[in-house]
Amino acid sequence: MAVIALKCPDIEVAVVDISVPRITAWNSDQLPIYEPGLDEVVKQCRGKNLFFSTDVEKHVCEADIVFVSVNTPTKTRGLGAGKAADLTYWESAARMIADVSKSDKIVVEKSTVPVKTAEAIEKILTHNSKGIKFQILSNPEFLAEGTAIEDLFAPDRVLIGGRETPDGQKAIQALKSVYAHWVPEDRIICTNLWSAELSKLAANAFLAQRISSVNAMSALCEATGADVAEVSYAVGKDTRIGPKFLNSSVGFGGSCFQKDILNLVYICECNGLPEVAEYWKQVIKINDYQKSRFVNRVVSSMFNTVANKKIAVLGFAFKKDTGDTRETPAIDVCKGLLGDKARLSIYDPQVTEEQIQRDLTMNKFDWDHPLHLQPMSPTTVKQVSVVWDAYSATKDAHGICILTEWDEFKTLDYAKIYANMQKPAFVFDGRNIVNAEKLREIGFIVYAIGKPLDAWLKDMPAVA
Repeated sequence: MAVIALKCPDIEVAVVDISVPRITAWNSDQLPIYEPGLDEVVKQCRGKNLFFSTDVEKHVCEADIVFVSVNTPTKTRGLGAGKAADLTYWESAARMIADVSKSDKIVVEKSTVPVKTAEAIEKILTHNSKGIKFQILSNPEFLAEGTAIEDLFAPDRVLIGGRETPDGQKAIQALKSVYAHWVPEDRIICTNLWSAELSKLAANAFLAQRISSVNAMSALCEATGADVAEVSYAVGKDTRIGPKFLNSSVGFGGSCFQKDILNLVYICECNGLPEVAEYWKQVIKINDYQKSRFVNRVVSSMFNTVANKKIAVLGFAFKKDTGDTRETPAIDVCKGLLGDKARLSIYDPQVTEEQIQRDLTMNKFDWDHPLHLQPMSPTTVKQVSVVWDAYSATKDAHGICILTEWDEFKTLDYAKIYANMQKPAFVFDGRNIVNAEKLREIGFIVYAIGKPLDAWLKDMPAVA
C-alpha cells in the first residue's frame, strides 16, 4: 500500500487494522516491521495520501477498491486440520465489507488463499449486498521479504485474476490502471480468478521444491565427498534451470512456503488427486529431514550429548535482512537441541528476546493468528538466553550454529571467538557462509551443509 501511495500520488490509500498498537506503530517513527527501504517510502507519503487508521468501517465505506490482507492460517482442528487454510478472518472481513458498504466496490484478495476462495467470498458479499454490486479480484503478492521494496518497484509480473464477465473485466481494468502508473503494461498479466489463485500457490511450491531438491543433494554430497556448492553452480549454469534458489541450507522458512504447499496438498486431496498431493508433500518432508539431520550432526559430533553444554545460535530470522521468524528453521533446530538438554545463547540483529521466547513456546501454526488472539505464553524457556552480540553468544560455548545468513556473521573475528570457547570448538554452518578452511586453520571443527566432511565428523554417525 505504501508503494502504491508513492507511485500514485492522485490515489488516497488508507491502511486499516483493528489492532490499535499496530496502527499506532505505523503512525510513529518506529515502524512495526523491519524491511530495507520501507521507512523512506512510508515517511514520504504518510499524511499526504497514505493514512493508517483503526476506523476500519469509515475507510471501507469510502473506498472504491478494498484490498483484503488478513491472516489465512493453517487449520489446527476440524475438517482439514494441519493442511487446510482457516478462512475465519477472511469471512468476517467479507461480512464487514458487505455490512458497511453504501456504494459498489472492487474487493481484492491479497492474502494467499486456497483456490476457489473468491467464490465463497463472492457468495457472502452477494447474499448480504443490499443491492450493492461487488466484484472480486485475485491479486496475489509475489514480493520477497528483505527485497520487498525493490520487488514492488520493479516486479517480474503483476497478476490480476477476475471474472470473465463485462463487470469482471471492468474491475480488472480498474486495478490494472493503478499498477500501470509504474509497471510496464506487458508485465501485468490478466487471468481468470482460479488461475490467479493457483499461480501463487504453484509459484511458492516450485520455489520451495528447488530448495528441497538442492537440500536432498546436500545429504548425498556429504555421503560421497562431493561439494554441494560446486554441484549447484554446475547445475545452475544450465540456462533452463538457472542459478537462483539453489543454495543449500538448514531448510526453508517464512510464512508462505510450508503453508501454501500444505494448502496445495489439501486441494489436491479434495479433488481426488492423491498422487499429486503425495508429490508435493515430499517437498515439506525433505525440509523437515534437513532440519533434523542438522540437529543430529550437532549432537553426534559433540560426543553424542549436548546436555548442559552452551551452544551459540547465530541468527534466528528465516533469512537475512528481515526480522521475520515465521516458520524459521531455527525454531525446529533450537527445539531439537533443547530436547537434548542443551543451553542456548541466541543472537540475531533484528529479532527481540520476546519474539524468540514466543516462537520457542508457541504451538504449531499459532503464529499465523493476530497477536491479540495468540495464547500468551505462560512459560519462558529457561535454557535459552538471548544476547545482543555474537561475541557474548559464543563466549564459553562448545559449539556455534549459524542459522541465518546475516552478512555480519561473515566478518566476525573468529580467532577471538575461538579463544573464548570451550575446546574442541565446533562450528555448524547451516547457511554455508563462512570460510571453512580458514576456520579449520584457527582450530575449529567445522560442519558445513553439503560439503566434504571434516575427518572428525566422518567417524560420527550422521543419523542418530
